Amino acid sequence: MNDAIKGTAIGTAPVPLSVLDLVPVGSGTTVTEALRSSIELSQIADRRGYHRHWIAEHHSAPSVASTSPAVILSHLAAHTQRIRLGSGGVMLPNHAPLIIAEQFGLLEALVPGRVDLGLGRAPGTDGATAAALRRSDQLNEGVDDFPKQLSELIRFLNDDFPAGHPYSRVHAIPGPVQGPTSRPSVWLLGSSGFSAQLAGTLGLPFAFAHHFSARNTDQALALYRDSFRPSAVLQDPYALISVNTMAADDEREARRQVMTGALAMIQLRTGRLGLLPSPEEAAAYRFSPAEREFAETWIADIVYGTPDAVRGGLDELQKRTGADELMLTTLMSHSNPARLRNYELIADAYGFPRD
Repeated sequence: MNDAIKGTAIGTAPVPLSVLDLVPVGSGTTVTEALRSSIELSQIADRRGYHRHWIAEHHSAPSVASTSPAVILSHLAAHTQRIRLGSGGVMLPNHAPLIIAEQFGLLEALVPGRVDLGLGRAPGTDGATAAALRRSDQLNEGVDDFPKQLSELIRFLNDDFPAGHPYSRVHAIPGPVQGPTSRPSVWLLGSSGFSAQLAGTLGLPFAFAHHFSARNTDQALALYRDSFRPSAVLQDPYALISVNTMAADDEREARRQVMTGALAMIQLRTGRLGLLPSPEEAAAYRFSPAEREFAETWIADIVYGTPDAVRGGLDELQKRTGADELMLTTLMSHSNPARLRNYELIADAYGFPRD
């Protein structure tokens, strides 16, 4: 199983590079255009040597179209050849474990040996939407029950409930009951210490959300490594961190692009939900002093600028954290062309192959 998890560094990159995609929807564009851009991004990543393309689950956010990772991933599978595809992640408390085992078992059957099942315990949305998804007002129950849900999901994937268990005669299809088969690689995602420690204890690979929880990165990775126990999946810890990036031909253009994300985050925090603002809208917006301070703090965690500057920032971050893989995201990018060019420029900066 180790080989299905660990990637190979390409060109001069210190570790494998991958893609995290929220399928952003900008003002003046449509969801269809956003999805087509994600297909094109997956093809670019596949062609240039990125290791994975993950889709994140989010709900009730007009600016994010990734409500169903499994549906999007099935489409990406039809348009790519090599790259690993996965969820970054599925928010398990929103779903019955059997449903996720079936969905990702089907994906694995479509593209054997290329599917990752990244799992998180947050709702990926606000409380009211989470209640609508789960048909329950007891939101903490789903979060607190996460280890049990995870265990149940893994047993469905392995088809190994013990005799006498209520689900011992329930089978996730496709699955081992039909004969020898590969299974998706299970990852735990997190932005704090809970999932880091759980991933380490279970001997699973761990993905940390550095792109929105940068202050907790070092502590979470240390906790993961300290708590790691070898398993049938991994003999040694393997951790990736997601990083918000924006490479452009010059620093001014990169800054212009990331300001759209800063404004989008301000709108999100103040309940003004909508499509991602354009660079022109961000340039015209009158930031209050408090909003300007927030924007600069948020931008400080983005690795942006010229391709060489971004490469230098990524190398420094990887060296500091010891991450085994970097997963790059353009978290709040309005412009699909700028988003795609970001990944092309970073691939060029590291000498990734063009064909």
